[in-house]
Amino acid sequence: MKTLLATALLTCATIGGSLAATSALAEKPKAAAEKNEVSAKQDIDLARKNITSALAAARPDLVVTDVVKTPVEGIYKTTISNGPAVYSTADGQFFMAGELFRVQPGGIVNLTEQEMNGERAKLLAGMDVKDMIVFSPKGDVKGVVSVFTDVDCGYCQKLHQEVPQLNAMGIEVRYMAFPRMGIGSGAYNKIVSAWCAADKQDALTKLKARQSIPENLCKTNPVNEQYATGQQMGISGTPAIVLGNGELIPGYVPADRLAARLGL
Repeated sequence: MKTLLATALLTCATIGGSLAATSALAEKPKAAAEKNEVSAKQDIDLARKNITSALAAARPDLVVTDVVKTPVEGIYKTTISNGPAVYSTADGQFFMAGELFRVQPGGIVNLTEQEMNGERAKLLAGMDVKDMIVFSPKGDVKGVVSVFTDVDCGYCQKLHQEVPQLNAMGIEVRYMAFPRMGIGSGAYNKIVSAWCAADKQDALTKLKARQSIPENLCKTNPVNEQYATGQQMGISGTPAIVLGNGELIPGYVPADRLAARLGL
């Protein structure tokens, strides 16, 4: 009886020890992961502090809105308010403008553009269609293109001539204002007047045909806001066509090729 009891106790102790050991082993990866997560956050926080301080000292007008880690060790993507993203070192002493590419089997991936597609899609979804000048097809809408436009831009005028063709293919064209010469320029006053006109479509069409329209600088126009959003999307020229998934098509594209990009 004593032997059986001793054996049972020994077995329980062995099982208990094994369970404790297994539990301890399971906790190690979890603890390591949590430690790495804390360390990564500390690295980003320190980089953000360094980058923000360095830019504030050099250019107080440049406001850092976000700093995130990239796949490249020691390099951080830094987003500037109303401007494109740049890449910087963790100490904030070096900045690089441009795009980041990853080389992988089968091709080269533009990581910057890949990320921007998602950001552009979110910004576009947050814009009110009622603030755009929209040219809709008479029948069913099969596709939508959102176009940042200027009125004095030759290729914007060329694209606008093809709006009836796009509409005939079931493509809705949504215009947002992007005066290339900036707020307060002559082109800015023209485009504001189009957005303030009673018949916005007619006013925009006349301007793109190089005809004049009455100046109307109403205070409730969305031009400044649309211009700022375009800058956030990384747009610097017109026409700039943005698809629903955030993909940016810079410059003029013929109607048939644009329809093909939409799968039509």
